[in-house]
Amino acid sequence: MRILLDESLPRKLTLELPGHDARTVQRCCWTGFKNGALLREASQEFQVLLTGDQNLEFQQNLTTLPIAVIVMVAVNNRIETLRPLIPDVLEALKTIQPGQLVRIGA
Repeated sequence: MRILLDESLPRKLTLELPGHDARTVQRCCWTGFKNGALLREASQEFQVLLTGDQNLEFQQNLTTLPIAVIVMVAVNNRIETLRPLIPDVLEALKTIQPGQLVRIGA
């Protein structure tokens, strides 16, 4: 699956997603895009946006876009804090559908 990591997440998180083509917003040169523009761009190339932005679901109408969103909910966005959430992220990737938002974590 093609996964885009939002700039709120550490770049090294791409290494924690074996079997998936994970890229960062920075690598795609989309740093600084507002959420709506980022979702529109990402939906053309990616199937899932992985983010730490807990407000995204309240700011955007995700059901209109052909991309799914996984929100990693943690006390901070450090790799050490997010790593324990990866098994649940990998499990969610097996069934997530376009337009769906899944929250992982606290």
